Amino acid sequence: MWRRLLVDGDTNLATLHRIFQAALGWTDSHLHDFTIRGQRYGTRFDDYPEEELDERGVTVLGAVGDHRRFAYEYDFGDSWVHQVVIEAVTPTATQLRFAVCLDGQNACPPEDCGGSRGYAELLEALADPDHEEHDEFAQWVGGAFDPEAFDLAAVNVALQHLR
Repeated sequence: MWRRLLVDGDTNLATLHRIFQAALGWTDSHLHDFTIRGQRYGTRFDDYPEEELDERGVTVLGAVGDHRRFAYEYDFGDSWVHQVVIEAVTPTATQLRFAVCLDGQNACPPEDCGGSRGYAELLEALADPDHEEHDEFAQWVGGAFDPEAFDLAAVNVALQHLR
């Protein structure tokens, strides 16, 4: 599963988190953080680590500098760690009002499915109608779930609705 996004470099990390949530189809119901050049950025919510910086106070380009890779972790219980790669930094005549998804592949795992191990178990059960948990998982995901589905237009609509 991956997404290729066009994002303005002046976007702060809090907004980048919301962009990622929209692009992945998740509901922003868990904590998250970014690790960029050895520095941790997050919401500074509740019992946040002492060294965590406020993600609202730094832009994407300000945080990454000349580095082109960083980590984004969502849902510390399921521990979805995403490796983010900046493919290019290009000047534009105007700022982007919205992020744009250029491409992607596969569906995002459903929220709260138990991380990569739980997701593998979910896919195994859904693929086998005789599996003891097939019906339960099928009901939980709301019927059919196609792990290979990706709808570029739907992702871009979700990105346009961010505030």
